[in-house]
Amino acid sequence: MIAANRLDEVAALSDPVRRRLYRLARERPVGRDEAAEALGIPRSTAAFHLDRLADAGLLAVSYRRLSGRTGPGAGRPSKLYAAVSTDVVGSVPERHYELAGSLLASAIERAEIDAVPVREALVSVAAEAGTGIGAQSDGLDEALVRCGFEPSDDGAGGILLLNCPFHALATAHTDLVCPANVAFVRGLAEGAGDPRDAVLQPRDGHCCVRVRVAS
Repeated sequence: MIAANRLDEVAALSDPVRRRLYRLARERPVGRDEAAEALGIPRSTAAFHLDRLADAGLLAVSYRRLSGRTGPGAGRPSKLYAAVSTDVVGSVPERHYELAGSLLASAIERAEIDAVPVREALVSVAAEAGTGIGAQSDGLDEALVRCGFEPSDDGAGGILLLNCPFHALATAHTDLVCPANVAFVRGLAEGAGDPRDAVLQPRDGHCCVRVRVAS
């Protein structure tokens, strides 16, 4: 549900030659000779950039004899590069609109099935999703970091959230998104076994949610 914030991979695609090679490798597995010919660059240059993309985790490497021959005299297998089938997402500050989209879609489905208002369904599915993620994390702080919240000690036993992973949606649809965000963080705490509570407490430049010691 949560896409990793893959800034290193995005940075690897900042070079225009690498972007062209990556697009080529998305079409089909490609060898160094074919890549060099397709882009009109030296083979050594193609090899360098293909290996950089592979090191960044964007391309998978395999070896195959392109001649189709086997046995002695068939020659060495060629090194082939193919794009991996994962999304490459990176943002600063970290955003997770794929998570928000999943929660909203699930809420619409539940609202139709249970005949309840979408807002009510969204709060419910957000809490359940948070609980699941929290249960798979080593404590609440790890769960919050995993979701992009940037937790910070508030000095009173609670947590300030320095980033909202749903910022654009929360800004445009505050009354819809922020209550769901509270439920989501509350679920993270519950799943992680943390006794603190999540409350709605908007602050400029921060997430609208704050984690505080339960009263």
